[in-house]
Amino acid sequence: MDISAVELSGRLAEYRRLTEDVLAMRDGIDRIRVTAESADELVAATVGGRGELIDLKLDPRIYRDPDATALARTIADTIRDAAEAAGRDAGRIIARLIGAGPDEEVDPLADPVQYLLDSDPERSRQPWQR
Repeated sequence: MDISAVELSGRLAEYRRLTEDVLAMRDGIDRIRVTAESADELVAATVGGRGELIDLKLDPRIYRDPDATALARTIADTIRDAAEAAGRDAGRIIARLIGAGPDEEVDPLADPVQYLLDSDPERSRQPWQR
């Protein structure tokens, strides 16, 4: 398949634009930090934009109650709350990249891939035609 220099130039410009968008999305997600606090204010968890635990603070008063199961549940719930909030922040960054509406929910894992595939229907068919 031969393509013209103009078409090739256009494809390269689109590739550069997509690359810049994806790098901006990655950098934005990497800068996300969300801290959630447990209802009793004894546990604070900070999570990054990919859901990774960055920091966990435990108030020394947690040792007054010897219920390890309850403490583990509180820690897990607090981390989950922070991760959900970080996911929403990442979704907002991705929504800007893919042009989603302000009320549209965005899946941070699948939607960017779908956006890239939809931007070039030929590319989205290629893996399945080999």
